[in-house]
Amino acid sequence: MDITLSVFLAGIAASAAPLVLAALGETLTEKAGVINLSLDGTLLLSAMTAFAVASRTDSLLAGFGAAMLTGVLTSLILAVIAIYLGQSQVAVGFALTFLCRDLAYFLGAPFARTAGPQMATVPVPLLADLPFVGPLFFQHSLIVYASFIAIPLMYWFMYRTPQGLILRCAGENPEGCWARGIRPRLTQTIYTLAGGALVGLAGAAFSLAIKPGWGRPQGCEGMGWIALALVIFGGWHPVRVAFGAYLFGLLQMLGIVFQDLFPTIPAQIFQVAPFPLMIFTLVLVHLSRNSKGRKFFLLRFLAGDPPAGLGQNYRQA
Repeated sequence: MDITLSVFLAGIAASAAPLVLAALGETLTEKAGVINLSLDGTLLLSAMTAFAVASRTDSLLAGFGAAMLTGVLTSLILAVIAIYLGQSQVAVGFALTFLCRDLAYFLGAPFARTAGPQMATVPVPLLADLPFVGPLFFQHSLIVYASFIAIPLMYWFMYRTPQGLILRCAGENPEGCWARGIRPRLTQTIYTLAGGALVGLAGAAFSLAIKPGWGRPQGCEGMGWIALALVIFGGWHPVRVAFGAYLFGLLQMLGIVFQDLFPTIPAQIFQVAPFPLMIFTLVLVHLSRNSKGRKFFLLRFLAGDPPAGLGQNYRQA
């Protein structure tokens, strides 16, 4: 029973790894005061790029690098048009997500349903043999290990370093940053690109590790919107955001289990179920922001307010 539970939980950790990376990347960007709505298209385009480059070069490292570069370049377009030219972050993000999606399926057509490289599992010596915790934490691919490390690292960076304080200041009070000699637009640009790199890494994780291959539809379609929802769900806090990603992974795994238990029910119902359930959790988050809702521990845990300058383009004097 313990082995079965351990394997089940390990499946949640593995399936949620790309979502953890994408949601943490968006958390980083939004903490700096920028909304990047291009996540869904960026995930698809970076997933396609990773698979195409890795297939051509026979190098997983090249595939991951190309995917991260794709995420950075997409975010750079957002940064230039929104942060420096002062256009709507929401409008630019929407346009980019559809552009990237169509580009992914158009440019990726030659690679659809073809064989390609796949990231292998790398068990940690000695630790992988431990009962229960071995399969849960130490029998994964490198990208899953990276998602584990990213959570405490992101928390430490945001709340325990001077650079993290500058990041949060840029999102809360860019005018105050400027008064202190910090360039808020440059800070926002840096963390928009850094968040885009993490989203690109997440896209590569889908096509090279979690759901290997490329085709239409790809397994990561729609996950960008879930990542955006998770940032709100987690109250713009990296640990809570990661918790939401694992919760969504749990819902996906339960859908697979229930599909086997109830074969007469159409499989599409179980595949779609996690999405309305995540909407329900967002309703709970809304309730957590009033004094009555905060008496419940879970709602207190999820409570959080967005950065005061989120989505507002700073006009430098």
